[in-house]
Amino acid sequence: MGSTTSTGTAPHTPRPRTRVGRHRPVVLLLAALLSLAAVVGLQWASAPRAVAATAATCTVSDANGCIQGTILDSDREPVRGAEVRVTGPGGFAETSMTEDDGRWSVRITTSGRYRVSLDQTTLPQGQYLADAQQDARPVQATVGSNAGTIFQLTTVKGATSASLDDGSGVTWGRTWQQLASGIRLGLLIALASVGLSLIYGTTGLSSFSHGEQVTLGGLLAYLFANVLGFDIWLAGIIVVVLCAATGYLQDAVIWRPLRRRRISLTQLMIVTIGLSIALQYAFQYFFGAATVRIQQGNPRTVDFAGVTLTVQSYVAMGIAVLVLVGTGLFLVRTRLGRATRAVSDNPALAAASGIDVDRVIRFVWTLAAGLAGLSGVMLGLVLNGVNWQTGLQLLLLMFAAVTLGGLGTAYGALVGSMVIGIVVELTNLVLPGDFKYATALVILILVLLLRPQGIFGRAERIG
Repeated sequence: MGSTTSTGTAPHTPRPRTRVGRHRPVVLLLAALLSLAAVVGLQWASAPRAVAATAATCTVSDANGCIQGTILDSDREPVRGAEVRVTGPGGFAETSMTEDDGRWSVRITTSGRYRVSLDQTTLPQGQYLADAQQDARPVQATVGSNAGTIFQLTTVKGATSASLDDGSGVTWGRTWQQLASGIRLGLLIALASVGLSLIYGTTGLSSFSHGEQVTLGGLLAYLFANVLGFDIWLAGIIVVVLCAATGYLQDAVIWRPLRRRRISLTQLMIVTIGLSIALQYAFQYFFGAATVRIQQGNPRTVDFAGVTLTVQSYVAMGIAVLVLVGTGLFLVRTRLGRATRAVSDNPALAAASGIDVDRVIRFVWTLAAGLAGLSGVMLGLVLNGVNWQTGLQLLLLMFAAVTLGGLGTAYGALVGSMVIGIVVELTNLVLPGDFKYATALVILILVLLLRPQGIFGRAERIG
């Protein structure tokens, strides 16, 4: 009887302590890794940084900034040997010659307004500067960041930028280029929005701090690849692991305890807003407000099928496709993936079926943070820079994508991201600058008015 009693009672009373004990070493290990990264960041923030600059290539540091650019001929081929002169405050004057890849750079140590001019006599035969009378361009440069200007070349002597269609008109060439840029933007948004959608599906929470996970990925990539000198591939892997660890710790330290206290979704959403603001200030404290570059120097471009994109763009698009396909196969083919979809569909029924809902939610937070970190790395490379509000600027696009595709559905987030990315970039054909992002808000409002459940969402009766 005594042995029967001990056998029957053992699985019940100590189970909560056993479960906590099982996860505690993992939590401690992840906390140690993040603490180590924080210590490295503190040492880097407080230590003076060396100025690494050569006559050929300028590298941004705390002590200097860079004015640089790439000159391509009318056939989009690099121009070698063109002379660019930069003048500025305090009698500053320096000349740079374009290299084999068409790149030029000038190092500056004082923030201010500079003047960049191109010596047209050094251009290849048959190549002329559009708007030749405006061969000098004003540039506002700042120490600790990059600045640049564009010199457009043509085979028509005396041509103007307007006559060459510098972006003010809609042509098939520009449309094709913007379509490719839209696909690129959509894939990178999808990396972050898929995780955001899974978080909503499993918890019902709209996380306003998800954009900061994207920023964290980009800034950590800058820290490891640029400051600490890690190989970019190794740095990317480390960043994704660390970002995934932050998602794990967030759920362990913040979200699961709040769920156990039956905190309402509105209160949880307010917590995500506060966390977002806190992280933004933390990023500014450690990295400053200036835009930093994961890889120094101007990116190389590749022309393919009439589209000109940087090498980093093609690599980022390929990685995004592989990761998104892998995530989709994981959700469909694996047991944990099917459990994730079950919890997203009906948490109560999933729990009744024997699924550990808390374990699934913990995994979703980890996966979402890792994907967002990867998105930040890719965006930092594609945009050639990242700053403390990169994720904040993309948050509206992510919410619009998730809402358009259907809240809580990973596939809907993917489709919605592609639609948003393409529409936003195509809008740049007729709207200048950042006005294009307003189209995401218009789409969001239209979706809520016409089909609130989104493309793949299910209509639900309320009340």
